[in-house]
Amino acid sequence: MENNQLKHQLYIVIFGTHTRAGRIFDIALIIAILLSLTVLILHSIEGLATEWDDVFQKLEYLFTALFTVEYLLRLYCSPKPRAYASSFYGVVDLLSILPTYLALLFPSASFMGVIRLLRVMRIFRILKLVRYLQDSNILLRSLLMSRRKIFVFFSTVAILVTIFGALIYVIEGPENGFTSIPQSIYWAIVTITTVGYGDLVPSTPLGKAIASLTMLLGYSILAVPTGIITAELSQEINTHRNLVKCPNCSKTGHESDALHCKHCGSELAAPDERVVIETKAD
Repeated sequence: MENNQLKHQLYIVIFGTHTRAGRIFDIALIIAILLSLTVLILHSIEGLATEWDDVFQKLEYLFTALFTVEYLLRLYCSPKPRAYASSFYGVVDLLSILPTYLALLFPSASFMGVIRLLRVMRIFRILKLVRYLQDSNILLRSLLMSRRKIFVFFSTVAILVTIFGALIYVIEGPENGFTSIPQSIYWAIVTITTVGYGDLVPSTPLGKAIASLTMLLGYSILAVPTGIITAELSQEINTHRNLVKCPNCSKTGHESDALHCKHCGSELAAPDERVVIETKAD
C-alpha cells in the first residue's frame, strides 16, 4: 500500500504540472537540460575543451546520472511503463542519456547529447500552452495530408535535376569541373534551389543558357510546395473551426480561442477546457 502511495506521489510530481511541486520539478528539469547543453556546447570549443576538459567531463557524467535517475523514476511511477517508454517523450528521454554511455565506446557520440534540446519542449506543458501544441498538430496534419502531392513534386524535381545534370555534363565536360553525372546533378540541385555556391560554373555559351533556364525554373518550382501546404493548412484550419460548436444554436465555424458564439452571442466553453477535452480524447 505504501509502495503504491509512493508511486502515486512521484507520478503527480514528475508527470503532473497542476501542483506546485510538479511545476518546480519541471522547471528544475529544464534548467538542468539547458545547463547540460551549455556544457556540451562549451566542450566543443577547442580552447575551452583543452583547459577545462576534466571539469566538462565530470559535469557531463553528473548530468547524465541525474537524467538517468529521472528516467528510471518515470518508468517506476508510470501506470503504464511500456506506453511511456514508447511515447515521444519517453524515446527522447532515453536518447538524451544514451550518448554519454555510448561515448565510453565511441568518443564522438558524446556530441549527440544535443538531443536533450528536444526535452525543452516540456516547457509547453509547464506554462500551460497546450493550445500551441494543438496548433502545431494542425500544421503536422496538413503536412501529412499533402505528403502524396509533395512526393510527386519531389519526384518531378528529381527527374528535372537529373536531366539538367546530364545535359550540363555533356555540354561542359570534365575540363570545366563537371567530372561526372552525379557531380553535375549536384550542380543542378544547387542551381534549381537558387543557392548558387559557385564551386561549379558553366563556361560555354550553351552551358550558361542551360544554367539560366535552370535558375528561372527554380524560382517557379519553389512556389509549388508552398501552395500545396497552404491549401491543406487552410482546409485543416476550417475543419478545426468546425469542432467548436455553440451549445445554444449548435452552429460551428468559431475560432479556437473564441469565448462567445458569433451567431447568437451565447457563451462558449472556455478555450482551455476545450483543449483539455481534445487532449483526453487523444
